[in-house]
Parts: sequence; C-alpha cells; structure tokens
Amino acid sequence: MKTTLLVITLFVSISFVACQSDTHITPPQFNAERAFEYLEKQVAFGPRVPGSKASADCREFFYQTFKELQIPVDSQNFVFFDPYSQKNIPMVNVIGSIITDPDAPTIVLMAHYDSRPRADHAFDKQFEDKPIDGASDGASGVAALLELAHIFSEVKPELNIDFVFVDGEDWGKSGDIQYYMLGSKEFAKRGIRGKYKFGIVLDLIGDKDLTIYREQYSEDNAKSLNDLIFETAKKLNVHGFIDSIKYAIQDDHLSLILAGVPTVDLIDFDYAYWHTEHDTPENCSAESLESVGKVVAEIIYNKSLWQKVK
Repeated sequence: MKTTLLVITLFVSISFVACQSDTHITPPQFNAERAFEYLEKQVAFGPRVPGSKASADCREFFYQTFKELQIPVDSQNFVFFDPYSQKNIPMVNVIGSIITDPDAPTIVLMAHYDSRPRADHAFDKQFEDKPIDGASDGASGVAALLELAHIFSEVKPELNIDFVFVDGEDWGKSGDIQYYMLGSKEFAKRGIRGKYKFGIVLDLIGDKDLTIYREQYSEDNAKSLNDLIFETAKKLNVHGFIDSIKYAIQDDHLSLILAGVPTVDLIDFDYAYWHTEHDTPENCSAESLESVGKVVAEIIYNKSLWQKVK
C-alpha cells in the first residue's frame, strides 16, 4: 500500500512539474510611455556622434539608469582611426547584465546608441553634412531595451541577459560599409563565440507607421528565432510585423552571426526619415516601441518559447 501511494505521489509530482514548465507566463506590462521618455531623453542630449559630449552624457544616463535598476554595468572602450578626419575617435560600448542563474542560457539584446554624423538623405540640402537626432535610428531600440531592462529587473526571467548598447554603428559614409557597425564588431571579437543562445537586435523601431519585415540574413542564419518572433507577434496581435521577407540589411546582427550567435534584426527599413534631419521624436511612436517590446518580453519570459530556438 505504501509503495503504491509513493508511486502515485511521485507521478502526481512529476506531472505537476511538467505542467509548471509548460505554463504560460504573462509578462509584466511594457510601459510604452516610459519607453518613449527614454527615447526623448537620449535625443535631448543632442546628436550622439561618437566622441562627442552628447555621446558621453548619454552614456552617463545609461549608467545611472542601470544603477537605479540594480543591474551591473560594464563598458568596452576602443579607438577607431577615422579615415575621413585622419583622427582617432574614442568609442564605447555599454553592457548591462541580468544574471538570474549562472547555469541558465544567456542571450544578447543589442541596439546602437550613436546617431549619424551626417544627414546624407536630408530633405533640405543645407543639413546633409550635419548630424541627426537619431530618434528612431538609434534611440528607439535603446529605449525599448531600457524599458525591458526595467521590467526584467523587477521580475527576472529564467534566462540571463546582456543588454548591449553599441557605439559607431552609423559612422561610415554611404557606400563605405567597412566603417559601419564598429561597436558590434568590437563586441563580437572579444570572445563571445559559444556564450549566447541567441541574439536580437532592435534598430529603427520607433516609426509611427511601423513595418517590420523578416530580414533576409536573419532568416538565413536564425530561422527558428525569426519564426518564433513573427509567430509571437501574430499571437499577441501587435501592429507593425509583416510576415514576409523584404530586405537583406547590413546591420549589427551580422557581427553577432559571424561570431556564431544566431541573431535576428528587427528593423523598419521603410522609415521615411531615415538619415534625415527629420528623424526626431515627433515622427516616432510609443505604440511602436510597445509592439516590439511586448514580443521580445513574451519570448523571454516563456521558456517553452525560447527553448525552441536552435
């Protein structure tokens, strides 16, 4: 009788654990208003051109925010020799880390915080050699990640997370692709192979008319993650995700992919104010930040989802 009872009890316990592991977890509310304030705060410093005071002030804002959230933060300092000015340009990546369980997988969430030093697609040609505010192109991805850091710090997921804000993504002139993605290249070469289960890059996600398509390199190198993202967006019924391939984009995700990390780039490459003087907060939307943030949070909080990523 005792043996039978033990078997039944063991069976019930195992069943309960199995049910727990498959239970859907509803993420904490993504605060779209606060995320948009993070976007506005970055823009208020001025164009975050690498090496500038605005860039340094913006980093201090990141450090302070991570400190308030009790998230350990580190920096990667490096120097880029600029072929245009023939000067050394100091650049800095900022990394905040949430470690829930040292034995759990770690993922990387990345965005660039620098803004472009020239508005080469300016509507008014007098602005084409002047730096841009970079509200969507830079600040939007960081803003969504800061809000995610906020909610992850309050309710920790079962994954470890590195939030990586890279510098120098948008440095090069049109056609000089070797001078883009400088911060993510630096990050990738510092021994990340084998460290991350997967990565997600957020770029240009602030557009009021949000249109995020599947990106070709993401599809080719991280299809299971790409599938999961677009399936989750459909399930959550968020706006802005279009489940078809439209572009192959050279962005920070390529640095991670080349280092062996399956990574997806979530980017709205149809943003009308890309590389112009009008990439400003009034052309961005808190709702768009929320759409992307909700999808990422849903995946990260639910082990049954992120375990699918190969």
